[in-house]
Amino acid sequence: MALIPALVGGAGTAQAAASMFNPRTSVVAASVDLTDPHKKDIAMQLVSSAENSSLDWKAQYKYIEDIGDGRGYTAGIIGFCSGTGDMLDLVELYAGQKPGNVLAKYLPALRKVNGTASHSGLDPNFTKDWATAAKDTVFQAAQNSERDRVYFNPAVQQAKTDGLRALGQFIYYDAIVMHGPGNDSVSFGGIRKTAMKKAKTPAQGGNETTYLNAFLDARKAAMKTEDAHSDTSRVDTEQRVFLKAGNLGLNPPLTWKVYGDSYTIKS
Repeated sequence: MALIPALVGGAGTAQAAASMFNPRTSVVAASVDLTDPHKKDIAMQLVSSAENSSLDWKAQYKYIEDIGDGRGYTAGIIGFCSGTGDMLDLVELYAGQKPGNVLAKYLPALRKVNGTASHSGLDPNFTKDWATAAKDTVFQAAQNSERDRVYFNPAVQQAKTDGLRALGQFIYYDAIVMHGPGNDSVSFGGIRKTAMKKAKTPAQGGNETTYLNAFLDARKAAMKTEDAHSDTSRVDTEQRVFLKAGNLGLNPPLTWKVYGDSYTIKS
């Protein structure tokens, strides 16, 4: 996934927190927080259905391929990319935790291909060695850590600041996964800014459903600028389905489709 300077957050956090944890609504707010381990696992399954056509997100530590989107190799549980910097950061973290691991020798090549679609210095054995590393619990933990640091935690923090419940938190997270946390028009920050021109966030006194529809409209427009992301079913037949049902807490059972395939999370 794209790795661009972290999104700006923090402004209005106290105000948003106050509204989210009002004594009259604190139980509801707490119950739908995406940081709840079960809700977080649901989010991982939803992303995996779109990224890997499977709900078994833990099976994706070993995943690696070039999907032809100009970002080089895409790999792991969140689609770390050799061309966007997040794969490099991941392998550097892994090397720091376990020097001499099977991927450490690729660090010079990963630095050179960063910002390109090139496989130079990676082929022919990088994909095989990635799969080998994926069996290592240290590498799995490193993937979890970078997913949270770069994508999950910033997305959930910003969503809470904006007064969004679990569905909105997931919608932000899925957008950051695909588009990166930058501020240009086709990155998460830019998509959010476009949405806020159309509707107020709940923290600004706006309607949560209205705002999320505006965000999804802006996200679809951004997706359609790239051929590799032009199929917007993860918005149309997944996120919009939950939103139309009024399931702002992202509570199971959940039934949706991505790329024409049907999925269900029962509990």
